[in-house]
Amino acid sequence: MHAGDDHAPGGAEAGGPGDRRSTWSRLRSRLRVRSVAGQVFLCLLLVVVLLAGAALTALILQARNHATSEAENRTRAAAITLSQSPGVAAAMDSAHPTAVLQPLAVDVQRRGGFDYIVFFSTDGIRYASTDHPELIGQHVYGGYQQALKGPFSYQEVTPLGHDTDTVAPVTRPDGSVAGLVTVGYTVAHTGSAVSRQLPVLIGGTAAALAAGLGGAALVGRRLRRQTRGLGPAEMARMYEHHDAVLHAVREGVLIVDGDGRVVLANDEARRLLELPPEADGRPVAELGLDPGLAELLASGQAATDEVHPAGERLLAVSNRPTAPFGGESGSVATVRDTTELRALTGQAEAARARLELLYDAGLRVGTTLDVARTVQELADVAVPRFADFATVELAEPVLRGEEPLADLLGIGQGQRILRAAASGISEEWPFYPMGSQISPLPGTPEATTLETGRATLAADLHQAHAWRARDPRTTGRILAFGIHSLISAPLRARGLILGTVSFWRAERSAPFGEEDVAFAEELVARAAITVDNARRYTREHRMAETLQRSLLPHGLPEQNAMDVARRYLPALHTVGGDWFDVIPLPGFRVALVVGDVVGHGLHSAATMGRLRTAVLNFAALDLPPDELLARLDELVTRLDQGEMGPGDGDVTVRSESGSDGDGDGDGDRTVTGATCLYAIYDPVSGHCTMARAGHPPPALVRTDGSVEFIDLPAGLPLGVGGLPFETTELQLAPGTTLVLYTDGLVTNPDRDLDTGLAALRATLAGTPVDASPQDTCQAVFEALVPPRPRDDIALLIARARLFEPDQVTTWDVPDDLTAVSRIRNACTDKLTAWGLEELAFTSELILSELITNALRYGSQPIRVRMLRDTSLVCEVSDGSSTAPHLRYAALTDEGGRGLFLVARLAERWGTRYTARGKVIWSEQPLVAPQFQFEAMLL
Repeated sequence: MHAGDDHAPGGAEAGGPGDRRSTWSRLRSRLRVRSVAGQVFLCLLLVVVLLAGAALTALILQARNHATSEAENRTRAAAITLSQSPGVAAAMDSAHPTAVLQPLAVDVQRRGGFDYIVFFSTDGIRYASTDHPELIGQHVYGGYQQALKGPFSYQEVTPLGHDTDTVAPVTRPDGSVAGLVTVGYTVAHTGSAVSRQLPVLIGGTAAALAAGLGGAALVGRRLRRQTRGLGPAEMARMYEHHDAVLHAVREGVLIVDGDGRVVLANDEARRLLELPPEADGRPVAELGLDPGLAELLASGQAATDEVHPAGERLLAVSNRPTAPFGGESGSVATVRDTTELRALTGQAEAARARLELLYDAGLRVGTTLDVARTVQELADVAVPRFADFATVELAEPVLRGEEPLADLLGIGQGQRILRAAASGISEEWPFYPMGSQISPLPGTPEATTLETGRATLAADLHQAHAWRARDPRTTGRILAFGIHSLISAPLRARGLILGTVSFWRAERSAPFGEEDVAFAEELVARAAITVDNARRYTREHRMAETLQRSLLPHGLPEQNAMDVARRYLPALHTVGGDWFDVIPLPGFRVALVVGDVVGHGLHSAATMGRLRTAVLNFAALDLPPDELLARLDELVTRLDQGEMGPGDGDVTVRSESGSDGDGDGDGDRTVTGATCLYAIYDPVSGHCTMARAGHPPPALVRTDGSVEFIDLPAGLPLGVGGLPFETTELQLAPGTTLVLYTDGLVTNPDRDLDTGLAALRATLAGTPVDASPQDTCQAVFEALVPPRPRDDIALLIARARLFEPDQVTTWDVPDDLTAVSRIRNACTDKLTAWGLEELAFTSELILSELITNALRYGSQPIRVRMLRDTSLVCEVSDGSSTAPHLRYAALTDEGGRGLFLVARLAERWGTRYTARGKVIWSEQPLVAPQFQFEAMLL
């Protein structure tokens, strides 16, 4: 028992305080290890949860953004499709647009699942509405003016949720806006797909979270396993290796703590930053570094390859905070020497600047189709970004739109090279002025460029002896101005050299180098295409304008019925089909014509010539205005059918730019449309008859200065057909002025028809009553014609005259052949009173034949009228519409020679029909020709 008792205390002692301390140490050690692994596990767990939550949030937001984008795309596609649908523009221009557009909108909404579709005018008046049909005819809500320039989409919040709307313009074939269409769609419809995907997204996120947790557990377990046997010796050796690598790196490394003091700087950092030996522990601000670099290092902010100076070096500095990797707050910076990289950076910057210059040149050169302006834009774009001065020389034919000779050096052959553009950094320069002739003598840079077709460099103009010898006085002035370097580049397009472009640099700029030559060639080559396009357009425009002017009257015919003045101005960049005419008619009457062929270009000009010729021919038949327009309408219809040809179907009218509009190019099949106004004035009675086919109404300026537009039925344009033309008759007092014009005078993009007519009325009312027609034309043009007209303008102003009573004599002829002798005697007496005795015999013969024919073949009433003005006119009218015909009688015929005698004795003769019969007239000069009867016998 004692032995056992003695053994028991010994065992207890063995498990005493020493063992307890050892056990506690082991337990604390294990808890510490587990604590680190737990922290790593918690961090990984937090990262996984955050990543999973961020991924889930991103997927939901992406799905919602996709829903919004899909809604916008659907509404935009639907709005654009509806705006371009055939018949929509025509329906908006029709009298009842709702009848066509409302069913269309309802059908598209039902098929496409949209919330609403609304058609409305440019003034905001609804034509169709699917969601609220009761609002048709009322104004739409919100702004829509931005959509007049193109489709426009926007989002708004409505009681139904987030809504996407797209408004698109409905354009006519000529490009004008007929109205707008808006399509609305609620994002919630597409968003329902997102709700259906949420379970999948949440399930996927949960699976990813579970996988992340498992991975974190594995990482913690692996970390515990890998760090369990790591001791102090091993950690010391790892630090020594790290220190050795840090100092051996050929890149500066600088570690700064949170207080901005240097903790560590390797050898390369000390060399690049020129740090003193005692730099460790000192604030960065006290090391004499560049202020920007010192501020970056002390701030601890992240930076990547920021460039800072350090003495003569240029350093690239990257800075990163050490937390959480370095324990306490601080930052580590790496420093690299980029002094050699500086030159490469400058070259890259220069290349980028030249690319930008080429891009800008593509935008700024060729904004118009004018040769002079295009080359001036080329000179302007090169200064000052490439050269201090730039000049452009063109062959003289190029400025006229013609092709230059193949050899521009052939100056002796008559071709000249002229300075067409110049630009510089100062307003004064020592070069030849604009328009001067440039002589590319052999050996000069210009001549070398023209010979080789490549750009020529004169890096030092002081050494360019051939260039200096060309004109020592001018070249000396150029050198004295400080200009020292030149590049001459050929302006070449389609194998033709149009001229040269010279780039000059002055004393403050570096001389041109070989690398500049290639750039100059590229810049000029791109601009040469636009210059050649402008040249070809100038040629075509001049040809069309020449054709147009050749088809217009070159002067006004002699007549005393009206005092007439006219003005014609073609459009600035196109030629059109406006025309006018003053046509003398028998009986000293005069016809006034103004017309306008729809569209521009050669087709319109040629059509104008055909219509003008047709009007002249129809006027020769002495047709009344309504009948003349009817025949002209038939002619235009036949022209359309002839141009369309069999099987052509629909015909597209194309504009000069190639889009829908009026045809310009060859081969275009265009429907001819034209307007016309035709008026006939009789100076004997003061009676004026007129009719129009879709043309603007004429203005009437009375003798008291009052102005009014004649209430003349408009009629349909020529070629439309379907309705007859109506005639209006006026009685004009002497001095009354008629103003005929085309729509280009009163309408333009900035002025509608009503405004233009009001401006014309105000101008005519403000012109003095006694002003001549020429002065009135000038006043109207100054007041109404824009600086750059886009349409042709024709203006015809005619002031009425009235014959004196002594110039007219009239006799009624009874139904008796014996009355012929009395009329002959009365005719002789009147001619004697007028001093025209030498015309008595021929006039008696003419009247005898005409009166006899009227008595035998015509019907009452029969009337004889003689008119005296610039010639003598004899007229015999009767109530029959049967006209005599000239024929050649046989030798055995007893009659049939009367009209033959009239045709030989009179200068002209003819027949015109009236509402109550016909008039047969003859015209004789006031001075009888010698040997008139002898000539009849030959």
